[in-house]
Amino acid sequence: MLKETLREDTEETVDINLSPMIDCIFILLIFFILTTVFVEETGIAVNKPEAATAVPLEQDSVLIAISADERVYYAGREIGVSGIRPTIQRILLSSDVSVVIQADKDASHGVFARAYGEARAAGAKRIHFSTLADGETF
Repeated sequence: MLKETLREDTEETVDINLSPMIDCIFILLIFFILTTVFVEETGIAVNKPEAATAVPLEQDSVLIAISADERVYYAGREIGVSGIRPTIQRILLSSDVSVVIQADKDASHGVFARAYGEARAAGAKRIHFSTLADGETF
């Protein structure tokens, strides 16, 4: 009788219920998908000047880059100063976003002023320029 009781206990199978763990993984996956922010880059590296009153970049914005050799880029493509207005107008048709001009510190003020004017002419209401905060490195 005692032997039979011991045998019955050893024959029990142990099941691990994975449903709660899979539910947690799906919840975490959905959380990361919904909270991921894709920041659009200009496609070139710009050596930005420093400023004492720098503020963080807005997440939804159009990034225009001006390189040290005064070429203008958007999304990795060279568009030139004349390409700024149609590019921004096209984007502003779908959403009201701010425009951020990332000018290299060696770019001339004249090119920056022309880019700013083209963005303003395109209808951009919020135009910012990108800098580094004091002590921030690239």
